[in-house]
Amino acid sequence: MSTPRTVVRRSSIHGRGVFANADLPAATRLLEYRGERIDSREAHRRYGDNSGLGETYLFAVNTHWLIDGNVGGSSARFVNHSCNPNCDAVIWVDIDGDERRDRVYLETRRRIREGEELSFDYALDLSRALTPAERERWRCHCGSKHCRGSMLAR
Repeated sequence: MSTPRTVVRRSSIHGRGVFANADLPAATRLLEYRGERIDSREAHRRYGDNSGLGETYLFAVNTHWLIDGNVGGSSARFVNHSCNPNCDAVIWVDIDGDERRDRVYLETRRRIREGEELSFDYALDLSRALTPAERERWRCHCGSKHCRGSMLAR
């Protein structure tokens, strides 16, 4: 049995995080963001307007479908945001054009050393303007030298 490439454990950024369990080369596909596929109407029914909560496991795959990492989600849902990420979220578009089958993978941007926490830039684009208190809930805690202070898109 081989050693898994990643492990979930407590994170200094936020809650749980995903960490390299071995040295990982650049341009490596690591994890698929999995969960139940739902449309925006179902997401709103389940979670309402969660833009003020400061936490979500919803990942928009395309204009019609989201992945709800809360339902049958993979460990990828625990990859935290960073303003200086070491991974990218890459959308794989179904070759037959079936948007329900589009996928999201996390791939390394650079070499990652064993023990290093994986991260990507959430660059969240919320559907409405936020109050200052709601903006504060999306505050970034990545600790990067160039932290922009928010998980929201620039």
